[in-house]
Amino acid sequence: MTSQVWLLADNRAGNVNQLLGVAEHLGLSFEEKKIDYSKWSILPNFLQGASLIGVTQETKNNLKGPYPRLVIGAGRRVFPIARYIKKASQGQTKIVQLMNPGSAGFKEADLVVIPMHDDFNMKSDNVMRTLGAPHRVTKEKLKEEQEKWRDVFQKYPEPRISVIVGGATKNAPFTVEMAQNLAAYVLALKPGSILVTTSRRTPLNVVETLRNSFPKEITYFYQYGDKGDNPYFGLLAWGGQIVVTGDSMSMCSECCATGVPVYIFAPPGTMGKKHMRFHQQLYRSGYATALGSGQIAFGGALNAAEDVAQKIKTLLGLNDI
Repeated sequence: MTSQVWLLADNRAGNVNQLLGVAEHLGLSFEEKKIDYSKWSILPNFLQGASLIGVTQETKNNLKGPYPRLVIGAGRRVFPIARYIKKASQGQTKIVQLMNPGSAGFKEADLVVIPMHDDFNMKSDNVMRTLGAPHRVTKEKLKEEQEKWRDVFQKYPEPRISVIVGGATKNAPFTVEMAQNLAAYVLALKPGSILVTTSRRTPLNVVETLRNSFPKEITYFYQYGDKGDNPYFGLLAWGGQIVVTGDSMSMCSECCATGVPVYIFAPPGTMGKKHMRFHQQLYRSGYATALGSGQIAFGGALNAAEDVAQKIKTLLGLNDI
């Protein structure tokens, strides 16, 4: 028996996390369908239409019927696949699309979820706007991670400040000077201890600058790629305050789901308009504040995935499943 929901999971980890976040809140049986692209995936969506021309033969074989009641995709590239599945099921499969898929076939989606920071002005009954990106951070997830990392982080004195570090943006590199400023701002918060994790996008000179800037006796430091489990969710669970770089809207959304004060490090001139709109929305809503502003955000439980899941149940008649 096929699962009730298919998730079109391509090679973008951030997109897949959004899919999983929504699916886990739905409470329906779901299956990740791994999407590998062919050379024809470079064609624009209006040329691909409702087809599988942009995927490999192995992926095509994995997308045969019986088809599910719902298919969820994230990002423009998977939308032709979702349209194909709906057509092949003779319209029985509903489409939920996370992020703007472009104009080609837009009305074929039963629900399109577009964050408010995206520049989108078209009026359409099938559109839902959200604050932030869907994610997998819930109270239950944080409790699990707190217990999982208890032996590691409990020994670090309070107040614990978790520092989540990303990388460059299209507008500016992540420089050593920025790393020095980030460290100075964190130390100005007078932490009892500092829990740091970097990402695959963090430049090595930034990693070393941060490593050398924090007192070793009160600092936990994880460099992306180190042996052992990635402690990212552990840092979200154990930080009494969180500092996050503003380059990743997914990371900012996840941090703002924890309920603790969140500070966003976004130096002037380093962020694009979309990122800046998003940060301002978080500031106005009280989920976060700008690092170094002198203001305190009292946190909240930002969770677009839960909102999207409820919308799916209401609009697509899934409450009875």
